[in-house]
Amino acid sequence: MHGGKVKRELGLLALLAAVVATVSIVNPAFLTAQNAKDILVQVAPFAVLACGMAFVVVLGEIDISIGSMVGLLAVVLGIGTSPALMGAPVGVVTTVMFATGAALGCLNGLLATYGRVPSIIVTLGTLSLFRGATELLLKGEWVTDAPKSFINDTAAITIAAAVVLGTWVVATKTPLGLRVYAAGGNPEAAKVRGLDVKKLRLLAFVTMGLLAALAALISVPQMSVIESGIGAGWELFVVTCVVVGGVSITGGRGSIVGVVIGVLLLGTVRTVLVFLKLGDDAVYWERAIQGAFILVAVLADRLMVKRR
Repeated sequence: MHGGKVKRELGLLALLAAVVATVSIVNPAFLTAQNAKDILVQVAPFAVLACGMAFVVVLGEIDISIGSMVGLLAVVLGIGTSPALMGAPVGVVTTVMFATGAALGCLNGLLATYGRVPSIIVTLGTLSLFRGATELLLKGEWVTDAPKSFINDTAAITIAAAVVLGTWVVATKTPLGLRVYAAGGNPEAAKVRGLDVKKLRLLAFVTMGLLAALAALISVPQMSVIESGIGAGWELFVVTCVVVGGVSITGGRGSIVGVVIGVLLLGTVRTVLVFLKLGDDAVYWERAIQGAFILVAVLADRLMVKRR
């Protein structure tokens, strides 16, 4: 299993290097330190979300509400800190935002575990619920004066790197990580061995909510305004990164290293489309490429399972 993961990660790194090299030949401006930093800032919130999603998927679940969740939490942050609206201290609003994120994740987790509703159905419903709540809070307006100086680009990259490192440590060096993989690989056997699979799944969803709040915190300073469409489509991007990174959709397998490489690869492709000057067509190309990546990754996963 370890050799298979390493081979997958090396293959993704080779593909990433090939993309960077090819685009740099076409447009040398792509290969600059500033562009590299811009890509890292752009993918920082997705790296944070992908780390949480990796645990959810390893446990055999999925959360497709994260885009709407980030949007709602960004609006909570914007309204709370806007001088024209509430004007509350950033620290206070941030605490409220993280508590809200944990509550939203807990709602998903309780319905999917103790409520025994398939997580894809639960989070499909909460996707609409959270988006509707966002629109109700904004009432058709935009927040234009939320402070942006509390998180700069370097801080955003540092926070994302810390989350990646912390998630890797938990996944590979702690008993909790071992329990998560055991519960995802064979839930029934895990129960026999005394593991509370439901609590592990609930914990994963709550963690997803907390990381959605963190992603909102580092995303808001990058935005000119806060509006109701924030986070739309993010769930597809994050799930693509996780699956392409080698996390099995059937649960029990996957590495944080592979997930992070997947985020860098998909994030680089997004920037590549801009540098290729495709104009409005870049959006459609991005969606097509994401879909192709998912199909290839899922087929590769199924072939690997059959070989085993």
